Amino acid sequence: MKITNISRSPEPCTEAGWIAFQYELEYSITRDFIFSLRPLGSFIFLETLVQPFFKIQNHHYMIKGLLNDNSIRVAVHRDHLNEQEPIKQIIESL
Repeated sequence: MKITNISRSPEPCTEAGWIAFQYELEYSITRDFIFSLRPLGSFIFLETLVQPFFKIQNHHYMIKGLLNDNSIRVAVHRDHLNEQEPIKQIIESL
């Protein structure tokens, strides 16, 4: 899935040592896309909610989003910002 824009997230989380980015995606997030991210870390998908939500958490990053939305939030620990590049590559390869 092509990432069309990356911007700093408006939600502050720097106090906890994280820097968050909003990834705008070319298409809406599908169930298949969410499950293809599962190998990236601990996986939660709350599909029965009114707005189905997913979260993937690893030691150095976190990925969150909503089914049918066209963006995801990626938070990376400030000491591991280099982890952002592999995440972008994986997302764009899907």
